[in-house]
Amino acid sequence: MASEGISAQEIESLCQTPSPSTKDFMFQQTMYRIKDPRKSIPFYTGVLGMTLLKQLHFPEMKFSLFFMGYENPSEVPKDEKERTTWAMTRKATLELTYNWGTENDDSTYHNGNSDPRGFGHIGILVPDVDEACTRFEQQGVKFIKKPQDGKMKGLAFIQDPDGYWIEIFTSKVVSQ
Repeated sequence: MASEGISAQEIESLCQTPSPSTKDFMFQQTMYRIKDPRKSIPFYTGVLGMTLLKQLHFPEMKFSLFFMGYENPSEVPKDEKERTTWAMTRKATLELTYNWGTENDDSTYHNGNSDPRGFGHIGILVPDVDEACTRFEQQGVKFIKKPQDGKMKGLAFIQDPDGYWIEIFTSKVVSQ
């Protein structure tokens, strides 16, 4: 099976009917550990166009959380308690976790794309991959794969300041 993959029929047979008790479950966040919010926050807001939905600081444990997502900034509640509840109910957010002081040490975070392999990437849907990549190039973003490189044309992989991979694609590439 390893050399032939797995058939669509077998995949369908493996799927189970969701329990009614999970009807209100929602994929809410993916967490990345970041070394320096002074680099990561401008990347996710300025380069990728996300909005800071909520920030939480835990001085006693010396870490901070920054929830990022694709929401209209004008819809972010002004009241902090309301903002927290609102942010935790947005779909598919990115939680950036900053352990204070890591920007000053020599450690790096494993991005899952070198041995031992594991987590791979997040994906950002854009209207035009070439246009987005031209903009990324102008901003000095590091590329893993440009749209015309390799066997899979029309999609790109970039890296954030911590080396995490981000796939840049359109719905056209995936639906071909």
